[in-house]
Amino acid sequence: MHGRLRWVIVPVVALALMAGAGTPGLAVESALPARLSDAEFWKTIQDLSEDDGYFPSENLVSNEDTFQVVIPELRRVVKPGGVYVGVGPDQNFTYISALKPGLVFIPDIRRGNLDMHLMYKALMELSADRAEFLSRLFSRERPVGLTATASAADLFSAFAEGVPSRERYDMNLRAILAQLAKHGFKLADADVRGIETIFSRFFASGPFLTYSSSPMGGRRYPSFAELQEATDAAGAAHAYLANENNYRVVRALEQNNLIVPLVANFAGPKTLRAIGDWVRERGSKVTTFYASNVEQYLFQDGIWGQFAENMAALPTDETSTFIRSCFNTCINTNINSRVVMLLDSMPALVRDHRAGLIRGYYDVLTRQR
Repeated sequence: MHGRLRWVIVPVVALALMAGAGTPGLAVESALPARLSDAEFWKTIQDLSEDDGYFPSENLVSNEDTFQVVIPELRRVVKPGGVYVGVGPDQNFTYISALKPGLVFIPDIRRGNLDMHLMYKALMELSADRAEFLSRLFSRERPVGLTATASAADLFSAFAEGVPSRERYDMNLRAILAQLAKHGFKLADADVRGIETIFSRFFASGPFLTYSSSPMGGRRYPSFAELQEATDAAGAAHAYLANENNYRVVRALEQNNLIVPLVANFAGPKTLRAIGDWVRERGSKVTTFYASNVEQYLFQDGIWGQFAENMAALPTDETSTFIRSCFNTCINTNINSRVVMLLDSMPALVRDHRAGLIRGYYDVLTRQR
């Protein structure tokens, strides 16, 4: 194993100001739709997805307790209004609420992740505010006295005292499926069972639900509540449930069918390239790609190069930013965590791959902008 890498600060996205990159903060000029029809949304899922794949953990909740640390730099560089691509569960919502893309694709190798995002879509459409959303998600009575100005800590402290109700769970599950049916989405029986299984986990564990994996020697992961109560390195709270404005950003995208979950292998032959075609046809750019630590597995399987070529098929500019997580081998002296979030230039990553400069996982972990 390579020695630990020391990071004094979060990598700076310096190339964003190169000639021709545009001014950070200005919206991406594009013809992205303000809304996808129900039929367009469902057809896009069917047309762009690949076959269901395997991953050793469920990933119902992130295990990256420091994923907010890079948000100030992302907000400085990434233009709003473009297309966000990200893997995994609801940490994407926090990046989305901070960066305000015009449209979102969430490709993941597990069809269960698609099922979970359909569950989230229905719950957000049904829930006008954060407290109503959490009441439905956890099948617990809405605590009395919570106001629109409640902090995440206030919200989760109140819900932690609640008792889940089987009657509420059954009612909310029926409401989720009815909401999806109202859109005309034709769920396979396996998807219905998948949504029920995932929703039952939130019912059973509530705010205390954590990342699920194979036995890891008693390692403790952050809970759903702890991730929502987390901040960046300066103490600023960016979570999508940190305030009503953040929640409304994500909810509006869900209401307009603009968060599109997909089943995809990052090194697969279809989905990422199809996303590139879809975005290019609408004159837009992929502004952000959140990959978590998927690259670790791609290198292990010897297929990272295929992923890099798929990345090359995405329309980007010099501000387009790649987000990866580094577990255990990187250090940021400003934070106390086994997880360090790293930023990279999407076009530079592709250029360096094609120049033969990236030969292994260590090479991407040492990249700085």
